[in-house]
Amino acid sequence: MSAASRLLAVLARRGLTLSVAESCTGGLVSHLLVSVPGASRVFAGGAVAYSPALKERLLGVSPATVERETVVSAAVAEEMARGAAERLSTDVALSVTGVAGPPSPDDPAPCGTVWFGLFAPDGVRSTVRRFPGGRAAVRRAAARFVLRWAESVLAGSAPAAPAAD
Repeated sequence: MSAASRLLAVLARRGLTLSVAESCTGGLVSHLLVSVPGASRVFAGGAVAYSPALKERLLGVSPATVERETVVSAAVAEEMARGAAERLSTDVALSVTGVAGPPSPDDPAPCGTVWFGLFAPDGVRSTVRRFPGGRAAVRRAAARFVLRWAESVLAGSAPAAPAAD
């Protein structure tokens, strides 16, 4: 069973709906979710907000937060998740923001640095990981990680590092 299938099953058992806010993964998280038959029972949809301006307009990320923290930060990941849940009317939302590569002059974070946000009924949280490899590898690893992390948190068994797919 895939990470997306496991997450959707946990959400369905709990009667919760899901949305996503993606940046560096460019819709890959949504793709993995909608690849699961029956995903529409839980997954409402998502937004790919690649630019800081769209993160602000579409997801309600504060311009002050972006200026103070940069878009690759815990604060922005959390605001993206909260904004997705509020604006897409879901119980749970995931967010992904990071540097897949090449390095960006706008952000000092090293390539492969990705922040993840999770908005859930019990609050919002974030975590960070640094993935090796090129742009495609970082995007794939980040998309898979956020699904495993969310499933482990929502199932109440959040290990230090979720099991591999």
